Amino acid sequence: MYWIVVLITSILLLAYCLLILLYRQWFLRLPLFQKEADDPVTKFSIIIPARNEEHNIAQCLNNVLGQNYPARLYEVIVINDHSTDRTEEIIRSYQQTHTNLRLLNLADHIDGRKLNAYKKKAIEFAIAQSNGNWIVTTDADCTMGTQWLNRFDAFIRQNDPVFIAAPVMFTSDGSFLQNFQLLDFISLQGITAAAVSAGYHTMCNGANIAYRKDVFYEAGQFRGIDDVASGDDMLLMYKIKQKYPARMGYLFARESVVLTEPMKDWKSFLNQRIRWASKTGSYQDKGIFWTLALVYGVNFLLLVLLAWSPFVEKGFNNWLLLLLAKTLIELGFMIPVAKFYRQTGVLAWFPVMQVFHMLYTVVAGWLGKFGTYQWKGRTVR
Repeated sequence: MYWIVVLITSILLLAYCLLILLYRQWFLRLPLFQKEADDPVTKFSIIIPARNEEHNIAQCLNNVLGQNYPARLYEVIVINDHSTDRTEEIIRSYQQTHTNLRLLNLADHIDGRKLNAYKKKAIEFAIAQSNGNWIVTTDADCTMGTQWLNRFDAFIRQNDPVFIAAPVMFTSDGSFLQNFQLLDFISLQGITAAAVSAGYHTMCNGANIAYRKDVFYEAGQFRGIDDVASGDDMLLMYKIKQKYPARMGYLFARESVVLTEPMKDWKSFLNQRIRWASKTGSYQDKGIFWTLALVYGVNFLLLVLLAWSPFVEKGFNNWLLLLLAKTLIELGFMIPVAKFYRQTGVLAWFPVMQVFHMLYTVVAGWLGKFGTYQWKGRTVR
């Protein structure tokens, strides 16, 4: 029985390694987008859902409102999602000096109804009130450079897309937990850039996406996915891709990177990843579904073999060989991605964190399918 499991693991690991090599080739072919718009013309509505973000919202607004982009061409709409702290007060203080900043309260729109997807409802509400031709979404704990909107405008004018995914990255204080999250996110963002640019499957992060407002309505808004708590980004992207398969873009530019802080403790981290994993069952994109299934299967079987190894002669050596193959292939992919994000120093942690990564992948994937999680003070099924 042991050797049957080893054989199955080896076959799945081979398929996984070939897929990672393919992602690496796609990523290496991505040219940096460096064109600047000479005379910006795109009218944007930047939508920021916010719930209890008093410690982050000021810095986010400073960055968003400080864009090197004509103020007449963009508005910022913050949707206050039942905050119980000073979030609304801080936003109103910024409105005194920024006429293109608007505040909406989700509570005024849903009449006390209980929802499973407050963020999607907040975004729909804001889009209905927006004036821009293009919607850009980010999160209230994010920061970005002054050329962020400029790059979106230039990319739109050069490529004529209807949906744009753009890079997101974690910051890190150098701790084990934050470096762990940073490494995990580097791999996710690398796969996102590779897959979207190659047209293989739909991946993105709602902290940095843009789409045409009319296409959002043409795709039926969040209808059909509005019962899933997460997925205001990837599930929407897939809906839009069904109508415009050749007009999905990835904005590969350092000036377009949005930064966000990782979770501050293991409980918050696990809840975040369970939240991300919770939408897996709703993926209609078979490419990403089978990719995630392969990743889960490889990590699960490697953990099984690790637990089995003390009871089999040379079992630990067999496990180490499989782990070494996985680690080397992944590092070959991670290095160019980390170079883009200027985070190569953190790669020294990568081999050390392999077992932790396998364990979290299996646990978060399982609980995302069958459990509940806490997010922003709410229990979500």
